[in-house]
Amino acid sequence: MTEIREGEPEPVVVENARRKAAAGRAAGAPGIVLGVDTDVALGGRLLGKPEDEPGARRRLQALSGRDHEVLGGVVVLDPGETPAERSAVARTRVRFRKLDAPTLDLYLASGEWRGRAGAYAIQGLGSILIESIQGDFSNVVGLPVPTLLKLVPALLDEPV
Repeated sequence: MTEIREGEPEPVVVENARRKAAAGRAAGAPGIVLGVDTDVALGGRLLGKPEDEPGARRRLQALSGRDHEVLGGVVVLDPGETPAERSAVARTRVRFRKLDAPTLDLYLASGEWRGRAGAYAIQGLGSILIESIQGDFSNVVGLPVPTLLKLVPALLDEPV
């Protein structure tokens, strides 16, 4: 499955979530299939995942002392030959602290930035980068649970 990285942020995260859900369905996943894509938007542009440490450094420096949006695209495919699709986008505003060189170097040395949209993981050491958030924390982690529950309210009825 190939993800897209260029274009308007909201349609891109929904399309990537759609592609992930379709790949799950094509692999034979039964029942409801979920696809989720999370990315970071700064100034109307998606940052994506860094390929290397210099790319991570550039992203984190760009976020330093600024607000950005974390977008979580969610697509749910219902069972059936022509499954009904439900989709939504969660938005969370995150403000980074102004990052000094020691903090930036510590975080980069941790390697936690690898494979992370925007080059950080709020639920780990990346929490030291954050000044504040407005909205859903679970969206920043990577699965916007309140959004998912709006799309599939029956999940609340299922025994754990």
